[in-house]
Amino acid sequence: MLCLRLCQALRDRLSLGVVTNDIYCSEDADFLRQQSALEPGRIRGVETGGCPHTAIRDDTTMNEQACRELETRFPDLQLLLVESGGDNLTATFSPELVDAFIYVIDVAEGDKMPRKGGPAIRHSDLLLINKIDLAPLVGADLGVMDRDARRQRGNRPFLFCDLKRHHNLPAVLDWIEHHVLFAAAARTAEPPRHG
Repeated sequence: MLCLRLCQALRDRLSLGVVTNDIYCSEDADFLRQQSALEPGRIRGVETGGCPHTAIRDDTTMNEQACRELETRFPDLQLLLVESGGDNLTATFSPELVDAFIYVIDVAEGDKMPRKGGPAIRHSDLLLINKIDLAPLVGADLGVMDRDARRQRGNRPFLFCDLKRHHNLPAVLDWIEHHVLFAAAARTAEPPRHG
């Protein structure tokens, strides 16, 4: 849902591409194509054949190849999203693969999720606590999730969202604008280092 919403919000002003990860299928890529998130050729599904988290963290070769294919096909790419689904709290992206890492947890998994911690909860550049509309239906206390996310993350940002209904999507877009796109533009504009 996050990839879909980002594509819908940004595709008219940025050149985008998406690489998705699934074990034995291209379900996430197919979903984005069915939703017309982007032109079909801008969406690449990677079938990892094993834990997708390994393919974004340990051996990123398949994802790097998919990214290079899109960069070659669309040399004007400004933002390339690399998605990996699942709820593995150990999931992290290799810094050699991505510049910024957004981790999404689902309120339906219970208010214990931020408290469980792990690298994804603690160290992602942005944590999204999604599907807040389900909190009363599953007995999750958003106040507890807020408290525990602050304890786990310190000063790192997190947002409560309902991405299906666009709740807090503008805040996510603002974060991407300032911490990803602006940061990338600043890196590109830096003068070359000598010596």
